[in-house]
Amino acid sequence: MVEDIAKRTRERMQKSIESLKHELAKIRTGRAHPSLLEHVKVDYYGSEVPISQVANVAIEDSRTLTVTPWEKTMVQAVDKAIRASDLGLNPATTGLVIRVPMPPLTEQRRKELIKVVRHEGEGGKVAIRNIRRDANAEIKAALKEKQISEDQERRVEEQIQKLTDQSIKEIDVLLDEKEADLMAI
Repeated sequence: MVEDIAKRTRERMQKSIESLKHELAKIRTGRAHPSLLEHVKVDYYGSEVPISQVANVAIEDSRTLTVTPWEKTMVQAVDKAIRASDLGLNPATTGLVIRVPMPPLTEQRRKELIKVVRHEGEGGKVAIRNIRRDANAEIKAALKEKQISEDQERRVEEQIQKLTDQSIKEIDVLLDEKEADLMAI
C-alpha cells in the first residue's frame, strides 16, 4: 500500500518533469523548427485543435518555417492563430502558403522568452506540488481507514517530501540550462 503510493507519486513527478522538458524544447533559441508551432491552437469550425491537425509545418530554411493549411479556407485562421500565440512571430501569407520568418533574438526578446521559460517552470513546480498534495491526501485516507500506522504515514510523507524537493531541484536545473541557452549569443 505505502510502496504503491510512493511509486505512483515518483512516476507522476517524473512525467511532469518530462512534460516540462518537452515544453522547454518548443521555446526557440534561434533556429526554425516545426516543433515551435506545436502548441499553437487553431479555431477549426468552432473547436480548438493543434496546428498540426489542420496544416503541414515544414522548414524552408534555417530562419523560416512554411505552414501549408490543408483547406484553403483555413489560411486566415492559421495565420491568426500564429499571430495570437506567445511566440512573437509575424507570418506572411502568400496564397495558400504561410511563411513564418524567425526574427533574430534581440535582448528584449530573449528576456521575454526567459519569462516564458520561468512561467513554464513555475507550472511544472505547481504540478509537482499538486502531486505531493494528492499523495498526502491518499496517505491520510489510508491512515483514517486504519490501513497504515502513524509511523508509516510519517515515513511516507517524508519520502514524498524528499521526492518533491528532488523534482523541484531538477526543474530548477532545467530552467537554468534553458536560460543560459537563451542568453548565449
